[in-house]
Amino acid sequence: MRALIPIVCAGLALQTSDAVRAAAGDDVYTRPGQLVRVEGTRLNLYCMGSGTPAVIFESGWEDWAPVWTIVQHQVASWTRACSYDRAGAGFSDPGPLPRTSMRIADELHAALHAAGVRGPYILVGHAFGGDGVRTFAERHTGELAGLVLVEADVGAPVEHRGDASYIVSLRECRDAIAAGKPLPQLPSTPGRPVRNCAQQFFRGLPESMWSAELNASLLQIAQTKVAMYDDFASEMEQMPANEAYLKQHSHSLGSRPVRVISTRNHGIAFLAESHSKDAAEQKYQEEVVRAAAKWLELSSNAKQLFPDESSEYVPFDQPTFVVDAIREVYSQSQK
Repeated sequence: MRALIPIVCAGLALQTSDAVRAAAGDDVYTRPGQLVRVEGTRLNLYCMGSGTPAVIFESGWEDWAPVWTIVQHQVASWTRACSYDRAGAGFSDPGPLPRTSMRIADELHAALHAAGVRGPYILVGHAFGGDGVRTFAERHTGELAGLVLVEADVGAPVEHRGDASYIVSLRECRDAIAAGKPLPQLPSTPGRPVRNCAQQFFRGLPESMWSAELNASLLQIAQTKVAMYDDFASEMEQMPANEAYLKQHSHSLGSRPVRVISTRNHGIAFLAESHSKDAAEQKYQEEVVRAAAKWLELSSNAKQLFPDESSEYVPFDQPTFVVDAIREVYSQSQK
């Protein structure tokens, strides 16, 4: 591995055209795409466009394929682009427990091959999805063309301080759905409507970036799919083990292009929340940025990029920034 490359700062304001296209084509995610059988489960894939290397999207915790609706449609205009629902989420079947990143990466690898989507792949991981694509890159390096980490989790201990309570809350919601009882309410947030526990997914349902049809479909899944709660709870339980695995197995990706997108708003779902950080929060955000910068050691062709107007949900707030990073990796992977 080589020494850290100097951080590259690249600001890109959200364009009006991004917002206009926000819900364009999101009806794709209201129904199953291609259900692919792999050992122990079936995964739901949405693939569009043509070309190689294919771009494969991995979603964050409590998210699934629709989080990529804007970015995926743009990338599909110039190469094959595939998003999917992890086992248990969305339209995918439940998967074997425990839900480790090793299992998740191998299931995705098997599903891509079964669906006829051949490598090499450009892997794009958001938040918790960063663990999955980094694990995929470690276990299937020969099929890797490049890597884009979008505000990926860094494994800092402070990231896990609320895990136990989240898991309890998930299981309370799961049990209420299974028993046909009224759903528990989420803790109230000033300035926002009261929501029940089935509205906790993504950055809160309904999502203003999506059509009424997609929001209704996602809420239907969240209000009825017991297995999704089991699988998400297991994913959270396995996060420390995933991080330990990655520390033990990290190796150089050579000159494959790697782009690390950092917002300084880690864990902040809406940009307005980032405008009044106290000293402790500012310190935490800089620690996350420094931790993410260590991924620059993975490749001799690595950069850390900084969007200037985004919460941690860069695929919503500045989708063109993500698309441009993917396009750069795509172009350099051709050399």
